[in-house]
Amino acid sequence: MMPTTLATSRLRTLLSSVVVFGLSASPACATEPPSYFTGLVGAETASPADIANKNLLQLNTSMFQLYGDAAQIFKKNILAKHPVILGLFSGAGGRFILYRPGMAPIEAPQAPIVYQLLKSVGHSTMALAEVVVPYLNSPKDTTWRGALAAYRSRMQSALDTLDASGMQKDWRANNRSILQNNIAFMDECLKNNAISAEGLQKFAKKQSPLLKKNIAWAAQTQVAHWMDVIGGWKEMLGADWDKTYAASNTIYVARQNNVLFSVLAQFFGPEAINDRLMLIETISFTTTPDDMLESLTRIIADRSVGAAFFGDYHLMDFELMGGDARQAIIDEDAKRKMNVVLPPQVPFGSHQWPTLITPGPGAKSLSDLP
Repeated sequence: MMPTTLATSRLRTLLSSVVVFGLSASPACATEPPSYFTGLVGAETASPADIANKNLLQLNTSMFQLYGDAAQIFKKNILAKHPVILGLFSGAGGRFILYRPGMAPIEAPQAPIVYQLLKSVGHSTMALAEVVVPYLNSPKDTTWRGALAAYRSRMQSALDTLDASGMQKDWRANNRSILQNNIAFMDECLKNNAISAEGLQKFAKKQSPLLKKNIAWAAQTQVAHWMDVIGGWKEMLGADWDKTYAASNTIYVARQNNVLFSVLAQFFGPEAINDRLMLIETISFTTTPDDMLESLTRIIADRSVGAAFFGDYHLMDFELMGGDARQAIIDEDAKRKMNVVLPPQVPFGSHQWPTLITPGPGAKSLSDLP
């Protein structure tokens, strides 16, 4: 008998596998799967158009995977050639990280603890409003009592230990008054077993000037600390500062007066805004350094693509379809006899502040309010 060839052996293995799964090698029976497949197998009804659409849409889906793979390479290359500073929001007054080529990242020390103390006392008053406001129109609903009584205990503990805290002595009197007013308001609500709009408004009016002081002191503490940090880093980097990238994150409420971005802008200057200094919008107060680096990397990498395809380095900082969509909106407005509501166009690579900058009437700061 002639020895079995490798090809013959593989064919027998394949045929054996077909038999094991209960399928006949005969084409006549190939359309009859075993009974245990019945609940899983059905007639395919995709039309040629469905298949074509799916194939085309898959190109976009696959693009994101390719984008992600390339982004890791871009990030590595950018960090190998450029210092990068990330300014991340945190409850402790921010977080700054400096990445230098070939060196371990440096994380800056946190803002002084007094920043958090001032903020915590101020937030305690805001929290009271959150607890009581939902019940202003429900005088018979007293489900607020438990939460308010528990918070009152916390408030008393904070007041009792205020003098031993890390807050400087000349700021303690203001914070003592805030805590005492909080407790008095809570005691009044608990005693009356009711929350009145009049009582809440009276309480808010009393606390407002005290809260403004805390807000100002916290801002001064935060800004002085980060100005020292970024100033020190700029001096340390020397000539490399001119090729340093930086980014800060922001959510809607912080985009107008973003402290971290504003501090960075003082050292980078106006020409770096939207070029080497970027404000990245997020949906959360906090984000991870990796997420920020990925966003920064994508922005920088896209610029080269925009320059290669369209001849403008900053083109892809903007939504590509935005310009054509803008004209489409104008055309559709004309059809519908509607007024056009659009901002003025700015050139690609504009260095204007990336937040609300148009002046107008009305209060613009706490000091503008009565």
